Amino acid sequence: MKISDILQAGDVLVLDGVSSKRELIQGLADHAAKTAKVDARTLFDAVLERENLGTTAMGKGIALPHARVTALKHTQGLFAKIKGGVEFDAADEKKVDLVFLLLSPEDSGADHLNALAEISKIMKSDTECAKIRRATNSADIYKILSE
Repeated sequence: MKISDILQAGDVLVLDGVSSKRELIQGLADHAAKTAKVDARTLFDAVLERENLGTTAMGKGIALPHARVTALKHTQGLFAKIKGGVEFDAADEKKVDLVFLLLSPEDSGADHLNALAEISKIMKSDTECAKIRRATNSADIYKILSE
């Protein structure tokens, strides 16, 4: 699986002024709902429910919130770079500034896990994260993620 299989150029955001984890998740759910053709509240609730089980912050300013949603037809991603970062209950207590949201159909099984593994591989790379942090716009970030 390639990142470009689940992430489109229009699903890469650079956000400023995000004040909380909840506000971030709501904004991501609102954006994802447009392409997923699923109610934003359904997406928000699913991601928040998963997040309440334990933070998806990986440390080093990175979070991979994810959820399985019955109403989804296919796995899709959404990436956000947050200027100034946002508190995300990370174990290292660092604010999160790179967020890759993964949404999958309820019955996606191995596809969901494969997508998480591919995303994790990129986001665990200090080199790739440094490139993303230096990028100034969505198009450049998409290019880095989809290479």
